[in-house]
Amino acid sequence: MDSLATIVLVVLLLLAVVTVAQGIRTVPQGQVWTVERFGAFTRLLSPGLNLIIPFVDRIGHRLNVQEVVLDIPEQSVITKDNATVAVDGIVYYRVMDPTKAAYAVQDLTQALVAMAMTNIRAVIGEMDLDQTLSSRDRINTSLLNILDGATDPWGAKVSRVEIRKIEPPDTLIRAMNLQMTAERERRASVAKAEGEKQALVLQAEGRRDAALRDAEAREALAQAEANATKMVAEAAAGAGADALRYFIADKYVKAFEAMAANPSSRLVIVPMESAALAGGITQAMELLRGTAPPEGAAGPNPPPGGGRLPGDRPWNRA
Repeated sequence: MDSLATIVLVVLLLLAVVTVAQGIRTVPQGQVWTVERFGAFTRLLSPGLNLIIPFVDRIGHRLNVQEVVLDIPEQSVITKDNATVAVDGIVYYRVMDPTKAAYAVQDLTQALVAMAMTNIRAVIGEMDLDQTLSSRDRINTSLLNILDGATDPWGAKVSRVEIRKIEPPDTLIRAMNLQMTAERERRASVAKAEGEKQALVLQAEGRRDAALRDAEAREALAQAEANATKMVAEAAAGAGADALRYFIADKYVKAFEAMAANPSSRLVIVPMESAALAGGITQAMELLRGTAPPEGAAGPNPPPGGGRLPGDRPWNRA
């Protein structure tokens, strides 16, 4: 009898332990559990210590209410212009209504993956290749709006969609590289032609400005020469022919001295006789003393061929 009573007591203790274990549930932070009674949903268990009725209630689904990163497998997508690209991405979602997420859809993760892949094909299929490669943000926004609206009945909230890779086939990449190289060479040729054109324009403008300045300089020099000639003529008219002769003789002598003193000159050509030069100097000295040259004194002979002395003017010739 004692052995039987001991066995019964042990069985009752084990049953009590199992009952307590079945009635106490500890839910981790970030999760929500559903409770089913005879197969029907009754309530939710929040994070922490929870009690249920043993052998009557049971845990139905363990749902993660944190934001989940879902990987979208790579797939081949045909664009509007019949180009094939390999596309994959990621989806960020969060369970907002655990009851709907548990019972409105059989497998929330699989449903999100299938819907994302289908809509990626639909969105990219409406674009050509260039738009697909350059409009990544547009694709992300379109997929976010579609998936967020479709998952609302399932109690999930899609917060972000990112396309990670849009990769054309190798043959198309090579063709695009050739096209890009040709375009850059064309731009370089155009830039070089524009530079050469601009250089020619600037050179022409420089030549024009130089010609204008040269003409202005020649005009100013001619004006100065005219003024100097006018002043000499006025001086000759006032002082007489003697002053003009002195001026011419002085200039002639200085020019001869400069030509004879040039160290690079090996040969000096004198276009007059020595006696004539001496006579010209004597005449200049007499003019400085204020007396007329002695009668019969030799003056400077005119250049051969009836020419004029340097500095001589038609109106100053005796």
